[in-house]
Amino acid sequence: MSDTSVQFGEVIGACRELFGKKLQDYGAAWRVLRPSSITDQIYIKVNRIRTIQITGKKMVEESEEGEFIAIINYSIIALIQLEKGFSNDFNENREDILALYDHYAAEAQNLMERKNHDYGEAWRDMRISSITDLIYQKVLRTKQIEDNQGATLVSEGLDANYFDMLNYAVFCLIKFKRKTS
Repeated sequence: MSDTSVQFGEVIGACRELFGKKLQDYGAAWRVLRPSSITDQIYIKVNRIRTIQITGKKMVEESEEGEFIAIINYSIIALIQLEKGFSNDFNENREDILALYDHYAAEAQNLMERKNHDYGEAWRDMRISSITDLIYQKVLRTKQIEDNQGATLVSEGLDANYFDMLNYAVFCLIKFKRKTS
């Protein structure tokens, strides 16, 4: 499990680096997005990955790995938005935003470590396509919860789904890295 924690940290570090660069370029323009818009962004990314996996063909030269990074960053953005609410003002303090990013990344890692213990790192024996399907399922569940105005009878809330999508995307990136090393 310690390997997984180290690998998780490496993946999150690369995602945070890109997030920080985009934060520098665009500011926190994503603060204007309503939660459903962020969910739809994740849907677009995972749907593209699935299409490429199913057809074996891509028409745009953007990698699956880049899409998984986007899923991770959008999931953290969604968690931030759930806490802060969306805003028409996106002139946020850069350090405050990065601190929130780090907070949710650490929460995700803690959750991953607890679940990994209980599930015995079963994800390591799974195919990337199967993990992609799990992300797809989670995003569809999230859309349904949003369509129900957040009301659930027995299901986990929106935040749990975003954490799961984030962690599944990290697993995919770890698996991609192992394939290329």
